[in-house]
Amino acid sequence: MTNGATIATTPPATAAELWTTGSLILIGVSIIVVLLAILWGARLKRARKSAERQIADAQAAPHPQPQSSIDAPPVAPAPPPLADSPVVATTPYEASPATTATDLASAPEPPAATPPPTATAPGDDDLTQLKGVGPRLAVRLGELGVTRYAQIADLSPAQADALDVELGAFRGRLARDRWIDQANYLARGDRDGFEAAFGKL
Repeated sequence: MTNGATIATTPPATAAELWTTGSLILIGVSIIVVLLAILWGARLKRARKSAERQIADAQAAPHPQPQSSIDAPPVAPAPPPLADSPVVATTPYEASPATTATDLASAPEPPAATPPPTATAPGDDDLTQLKGVGPRLAVRLGELGVTRYAQIADLSPAQADALDVELGAFRGRLARDRWIDQANYLARGDRDGFEAAFGKL
């Protein structure tokens, strides 16, 4: 029972009021976090500046000399002073014939380089007769010991693959230009058969 006095009651908060209060609290917390981040950054900047100053001072300060010979690093002996007098060679120097500018001017021109022969011995075949084999490739084959048509004609598939690997920049020509087939005709001396299959020699 009430004695005629009214009891004041607060109405419950509405959703809009709760939303406004929450937003204000969130804004306040965000402001505090931003202020703390600014203060933390300023503190780091001061520490960095202080460290840079210490490094600059350490580099500018003269280094103290070691107190004893134990602490001193080893010092290499100074090189001997340069002599004013000329050094005499123990053995006489033999000058080449073209030592002066006039000698160089009157020296004969060196002969022009001639390409190496494709056949190195009298019994060797002219491998440039094979279609796809030029002088440089014939020289390379000669370096690998291949100088006769019969050697190419008698190659087994494994030997042909091994030779092809050794050809370097010319790799693939052996199979593409059918050297083994060509060499079979030329090793037998069948010029007509070669020309019928591969064209004029």
